[in-house]
Amino acid sequence: MGFCSSPVFLPGTQLQDLQDLQDQCPTGSCNPQLGDLMVGRAAQLSASSTCGLGGPQNYCIIGYLEKCFTCDSRLPYNRYSNPNSHHIENVITTFDPERKMKWWQSENGVHHVSIRLDLEAVFQFSHLVLTFKSFRPAAMLVERSKDFGQSWKVFRFFAEDCSLNFPSVSNQPANSIDDVICDSRYSGSQPSTDGEVVLKALDPIFEIENPYAPNIQDLITLTNIRINFTRLFTLGDTLLGRRRRNAQDKYYYALYNMVVRGSCFCNGHASQCTPVDRRRGDVFTQTGMVHGRCVCWHNTAGENCERCQDFHHDSPWRPGGENTVDICRSCNCHGHSVSCHFDAARFEATGGVSGGVCDDCRHDRTGPQCERCRPFLYQDPQRAVEDPHACIPCDCDPAGSQGGGLCDALSGRCVCKENVDGQRCDRCKQGFFNLRQDNPAGCQDLPHSVQTHIQSEKREIAVMFPSVFWQEGFWGLGNSAFRCSPCDCDIGGAHSNRCSPEDGQCHCLPNMVGRRCSDPAPGHFLPPLDYFLYEAELASPLHGGASSSPPPSTPPEQGYDFKFTNGRVVLVRRTRRARHRRQGQQNSIPLDPGHDLQIVPRQKTADQPVTWTGLGLVRVLEGVGLRFTVDNLPSSMDYQLVIRYEPEVRKTVKTATPLTIWTCVSCHCLLLLFVSRGAVLDSPVCLNTGGRYFVDIVFNKQPGSDDSSTCRCNVAGSLGPFCSELGGLCECKPNVIGRCCDTCAPLTFGFGPAGCKPCECDPSGSVSELCDQIRGQCACRSDVTGRRCDRCQMGFWSFPFCRACECNGLSEECDEETGECLNCREHATGPNCDRCMDGYYGDPVSRQPCQPCLCPDVQNSGRFFATSCQHNPQSLSMACNCREGHTGTSLRCDRCSPGFYGNLALPGASCEECPCNNNIELGDRNACDGLTGECLRCLHNTFGPRCQDCKPGYYGNALDQDCKECSCDRRGTEVTQCPLGSPCFCDSRTGQCPCRTGVEGVLCDECEDGYWNLGGVSGCQPCSCDPVNSFSNICNKVTGQCPCRSEFGGRQCDECGENHFGNPDLQCISCDCNMEGTERPSCDPETGECICRIGVTGIFCDECAPGYDSTFPACRQCHPCTALWTEDVTDVQRAALMMRTFIPHHSDNLWPGNSRRRQGMLEMHSKLDSLSNLTGLSLPKVEKVERLCAMIGTHCDAVRPSVLRLWFLFELSSDPVVEMLDEIKKLHRAFMSEEKRVRNANKAVEVSMDTRQEVKHKLSMCSSRGDLAPLEKKVKELSVVDLNRKVCGAAGLEDCSGCAGALCVLDLGKRRCGGPDCDGAVPVSQKASEMADRANEQLITLPSRLQESNNKAGSRNTSTDIILQYLRHYISVPALTDEMVPPEDIEKMARTVLDIQLPRSPDQIRSMINDINNLLSNASNSQDNLSNLEEHAKTGQDLLQKAQELKSVSENMTEHSPSVSSLKPETLKYYTKTQNFNSNTES
Repeated sequence: MGFCSSPVFLPGTQLQDLQDLQDQCPTGSCNPQLGDLMVGRAAQLSASSTCGLGGPQNYCIIGYLEKCFTCDSRLPYNRYSNPNSHHIENVITTFDPERKMKWWQSENGVHHVSIRLDLEAVFQFSHLVLTFKSFRPAAMLVERSKDFGQSWKVFRFFAEDCSLNFPSVSNQPANSIDDVICDSRYSGSQPSTDGEVVLKALDPIFEIENPYAPNIQDLITLTNIRINFTRLFTLGDTLLGRRRRNAQDKYYYALYNMVVRGSCFCNGHASQCTPVDRRRGDVFTQTGMVHGRCVCWHNTAGENCERCQDFHHDSPWRPGGENTVDICRSCNCHGHSVSCHFDAARFEATGGVSGGVCDDCRHDRTGPQCERCRPFLYQDPQRAVEDPHACIPCDCDPAGSQGGGLCDALSGRCVCKENVDGQRCDRCKQGFFNLRQDNPAGCQDLPHSVQTHIQSEKREIAVMFPSVFWQEGFWGLGNSAFRCSPCDCDIGGAHSNRCSPEDGQCHCLPNMVGRRCSDPAPGHFLPPLDYFLYEAELASPLHGGASSSPPPSTPPEQGYDFKFTNGRVVLVRRTRRARHRRQGQQNSIPLDPGHDLQIVPRQKTADQPVTWTGLGLVRVLEGVGLRFTVDNLPSSMDYQLVIRYEPEVRKTVKTATPLTIWTCVSCHCLLLLFVSRGAVLDSPVCLNTGGRYFVDIVFNKQPGSDDSSTCRCNVAGSLGPFCSELGGLCECKPNVIGRCCDTCAPLTFGFGPAGCKPCECDPSGSVSELCDQIRGQCACRSDVTGRRCDRCQMGFWSFPFCRACECNGLSEECDEETGECLNCREHATGPNCDRCMDGYYGDPVSRQPCQPCLCPDVQNSGRFFATSCQHNPQSLSMACNCREGHTGTSLRCDRCSPGFYGNLALPGASCEECPCNNNIELGDRNACDGLTGECLRCLHNTFGPRCQDCKPGYYGNALDQDCKECSCDRRGTEVTQCPLGSPCFCDSRTGQCPCRTGVEGVLCDECEDGYWNLGGVSGCQPCSCDPVNSFSNICNKVTGQCPCRSEFGGRQCDECGENHFGNPDLQCISCDCNMEGTERPSCDPETGECICRIGVTGIFCDECAPGYDSTFPACRQCHPCTALWTEDVTDVQRAALMMRTFIPHHSDNLWPGNSRRRQGMLEMHSKLDSLSNLTGLSLPKVEKVERLCAMIGTHCDAVRPSVLRLWFLFELSSDPVVEMLDEIKKLHRAFMSEEKRVRNANKAVEVSMDTRQEVKHKLSMCSSRGDLAPLEKKVKELSVVDLNRKVCGAAGLEDCSGCAGALCVLDLGKRRCGGPDCDGAVPVSQKASEMADRANEQLITLPSRLQESNNKAGSRNTSTDIILQYLRHYISVPALTDEMVPPEDIEKMARTVLDIQLPRSPDQIRSMINDINNLLSNASNSQDNLSNLEEHAKTGQDLLQKAQELKSVSENMTEHSPSVSSLKPETLKYYTKTQNFNSNTES
């Protein structure tokens, strides 16, 4: 019995992330969109040959007129600054309208060129498109790699002539989709530009049934793609010996675009992808870039969704298809494990139901799903499988049970050995004896005669055989004193009645001693049967009944109460509050009389026997009861309830004792007789250790007469306490029989409060329908067990047929349903113990034991760094499957992988990931130190032993790969902190830049208050505002304008302000100009004269000028004709005014004879006066004005002011006026000259200021670079004299007549360097070049000269003929006359010839050459000097013999040199003269 609790399950709320439907992957297959894999991967694209990388390189194009251009790829392509760069990244498609202006181009004449794209992950490839600017290659092939370039496979060959370029490759159409063929469709000469090469990963002519077939996946997945060009397309002119230009200059590969179409490869489990390097969200990638990390669905994980998520291995992984529900199901470990793995054998054995095997089951669990308890434990039937405390220990005798105490994992039934019986397997079967743990059968078998004797004589055993036997329960055989004596073990102090056969010692319970285990151990005692005694004085009153008489009133003078506390009576003073409390319910039994319950103390006397315990008795009236609390029971068992009482009335009393127990309620009726002092409950009560029980006893009178009998209905088996009047039959519960309802009916068991339960024996496994009425155990067939005989015994499975477990002799138990073996021995595992555990290898099926993997040491040795290993039976070698971070030779896992570190020679060490904060490339072996873990190649702009800091010039959080380049404004940053060619240094955490004086801001990009002009040479400059004329010293930070007071202006407020003039140091006076009619500035700063804008006039610029509308300040310009005639009239008025100044006003100053001219001038003066107000005339007078204008035009010469002025000066000239005029002109010229000098001086001052600032800037930069003394010393050591001497051979500073120098210039501007006898680098190289040209010319003419000499020599010069043949053979080699002969071959041949050891000393050779020269000179005059011919012939014979000696030298030339084109010029000259001499001698 015990407490029952009902768990309350509150409904939980599951929160789900809201996502767009377009981002979700459907239940079927899904794939990311296709894109150009080239986009965003310029750094991962490379070419083996690119023109102009080392410097400018010329190339030509083929056409009617060959045009040549320059390729210079030292810098990246820029449309404006570097349009001749042809890097490989130019082939990435950009859709730029000017995209045909850039392309990639290889070097001239290079046939074998490759282009390679390296991807960061596995991608799915669709097709490749190449668009050429040049001819398409004559032969090429495309390769792919799936292991990041470790191995390559050919996609397809392309060639114009497949049989010539790829003879071993078929040029026929493919028979299957994965055939490798040679395609000739994309290698022709047409078109000469914009030709394409197209390659599709899957040929559309073939139908694909399964896109995830291995051969299809091999075609469409890749990590690298490589295009190999193997042969240039040429027009056959590369073998022509063109000397003006190399024919190879016009043959090269040029590519406009390269498109690699593909997508992220996700095995059908994702529709979106993210960057592989998990870059930060604020770092933007190029638009259109195809990323490589899949956002996996369907419980998959990995970069390509190539595996199941953790704890989702109950079903196998497979590519996405029509139904993805059964992919990577979650494992069911009943809450006892957090990890699992997939077992294909289990998945097949279960018919595809479950393949997940839980790892490291907790809570004493085992099994593929942690569904069983471990050995020696079994499932508590009252707890769920998910309960962590559901496995409880088996109670089996280790000597008699299999496995040393094993029990059934579900029922807890002990699995006995063959000759052992008993619920605990603790006794031998009938006919067997001597239970021992080391006996596989448990007990020994007795012979037949001995068994018969035992049956007839139960007390002793006769000696029948040489071996001595004894019966169980006896001891002392062979002891003359005791003979065969019974063990007689105390049933209460021993485990059983078995004892030691030697001394009779029984197996005692704890704290029991003695041979019979009948005595308590020292310090212990044997409790009596009524040890658990509960006194009525300590019980709690039950106030359910009515009191027979009201309690008497308490006398007012009584001031104390008796109280029973902790077994003692205590006198307590009564208080006013206590009196009020006594009127209510009482929780203790009072001592004073008049209550329903009263403690009656008893005192021992000599004449009265003791019939009570404790303080005494409790008087209980009818209808009132007591509640006893039972909470100190030491063990769980059946207890008998005994009530001791002492009646005060001679009547029969019936007590009803309802046991208020939480799990069950039963009612028992006891008849308390007057003559008795105790009563025992009919049936025992099962009470558990640690439980808290309440026993309520209520006393009532027995109604009726004394002639009738009590019903005695069993409370547990009857429906009530009443029975039939005739016969006293009680009304029983279901499956309960008997008059008192105290027995189970047949085929039922388990008598209790709920009645009896049916046996329900399984007919397939039992031999009868009857079962034990106490335990309910059915009679089972062999190999069947269980209470209902509904399962197989241990070692069998597949009820009801119960087949033996097939565990290869490595286990005796298996799963009852699947037959999977459990608890395999000898390191085996698997459904049939048919494979080795992780860390072992072998073949249990072939009886090859599982041996430990040495990786490099055994498991649990501290140096085991693998998860498993495999054994190769052919090579008898073992390969370990290393743990993460471990690798090694022969796969022994004895060293750390790249990106990991550790000293595996130390015990307990392992390879840990280098603590570089994710700032290194884990695949790089040199990224960190393999022993210390120090980071060596930090990425993401970090540095430090742990890559924990941003490197100089960067700032941010290195731990989050967030180091950004310092963006300091160089204009405002300290010069010493901004080195050229690298970013400025800033605070590595905050990014604060070191600012110059007067500069502020995180980036030093703005001036402080009081400073301006951030772009100045030295940064921000002080405002320097005039303290009197300005409001403050804070000026505009861009213009530097100070806040001036109203009358002041200028940048520093040190000038008069707008519309003011005067001296700012004294006073600035307002010009009073109308600001609407003035220019800027509005008035002259010195005179205050207003400066009117166009169309405005007046002293204050407040009225419109003539020719403009009079509405001020608009002053709109009048009609153009008005402007024309107004301008003309103005000119006339001006001329009139000037002419009036020429007319004298005093008649006495006029010369005679001029009266007529004067009269004409006066008339003109009057007319001019009439023209003074011409602008006021009305429009009808315009015609008159025009006529007047025409008349003025006829008198132009007379009216022109300059003519009039000259005429007037001529008329009125005098000597002083002329002298003054000359003086004025002279002064004017002097003034203009001085003004020009001032301008030049100002310009020189400005240039000087700029130079000074630049020098200061450079000096400030130099000051931060340490000591300049060594640099200054090196500069001073530089000498033009030394350089000239090394380059040209002479100093060349003063005398340019010798070897000249770099400073010597010829007439046409060219520089002269070197000479015939100079040893500088330039003259030496020129000599070498000239010598090479002469040698080449001699080699060209050598064959004809040798042939001529050979014809003249005839048969007499056989040795010379042999040499000639050798020379002709070597010279006739076509490769020597071809301009394409590599210089390396010529150099090699020259060195071989130089190594030839001539048979004569150098002096002898020189003498021989002189003799030849002399003979040749004499031979030319042979007709005039015939007398010396014989002497010359003799000399020729000697020389002929010497030539024969040279034959051996020429023969050695065949072994050391392919030609004689590189012979020393002196040797060739000697040989040629020898031939000439021979021919002359013959003649």
